[in-house]
Amino acid sequence: MKLISYLHNEEEKYGVYDEQASTVYDVQSMSLSAELPHILIEAIATGNEWVRLIQEWLESADAEQRQAASVPNEEVKWLAPIPRPSKNVMCIGKNYRDHAVEMGGEESIPTDLMVFTKSPTAVIADKETIPAYTDLTDFMDYEGELGVIIGKRGKEINQGDALDYVFGYTIINDVTARDIQKRHKQFFLGKSLDGTCPMGPWIVTKDEIDHPGNLSVETKVNGEVRQQSNTEYFIFPIDEIIATLSKGMTLEPGDVIATGTPAGVGFGMNPQSPLKSGDTIEITIEKVGTLTNKVQ
Repeated sequence: MKLISYLHNEEEKYGVYDEQASTVYDVQSMSLSAELPHILIEAIATGNEWVRLIQEWLESADAEQRQAASVPNEEVKWLAPIPRPSKNVMCIGKNYRDHAVEMGGEESIPTDLMVFTKSPTAVIADKETIPAYTDLTDFMDYEGELGVIIGKRGKEINQGDALDYVFGYTIINDVTARDIQKRHKQFFLGKSLDGTCPMGPWIVTKDEIDHPGNLSVETKVNGEVRQQSNTEYFIFPIDEIIATLSKGMTLEPGDVIATGTPAGVGFGMNPQSPLKSGDTIEITIEKVGTLTNKVQ
């Protein structure tokens, strides 16, 4: 199931996207047997029962019911699936060996989880514009990543149970101002400029993806393949990431984790290739979809 957040008549809502029919079904218009919150992050916090009810509706709804719940595409403004995370987006650095090497050589390959964050104000939706920030930075870069959405509250989570805490998966472009990152000797400022965390286009519920540790990842810039890898090459797999993050820190429903990017970023190319105004970045992850944004 693909769940989206969107604006309709200036009100934030969420629904199911039927990709085959190119139709959005408004959850609040499904006449389900339970009353649900009006925004997706709050619905996630209530557990998975509502997901089951929606699945049953999708399987049984007739044409009239589907028509009543559908929202005309021209009236929908897509948002990031979690438009405003309740805390910073948690990001895993150098989680592919080849990316660690391209950024700093063999000696930079981490032996422990490398964690940084992006501000919630950096989040934008699929098809939204990434600001070029030509007055602030000379080197904007892309990083295509699988995003994990936490589905239930947990602390001190056992690695063997960690995937039970996942609600679903999305795509994240961890856009980075490399020169700002280098100048300030840390990641937060260079990673948190407004509009530099494209996310989406939707959340795919975890039942749709049996093996998140074996998904192809591809990033294109202006149609040219720059990154091509698979999540099987993670140094730290998703269950270990969740278990490690939860040691001493509570994970909550709607928390977002970006799991790291493979080799092929602009900074690692020879010659180096920063993003420029007019560039289009497309990130495709198997069984999830494609996230597309333009720099302007």
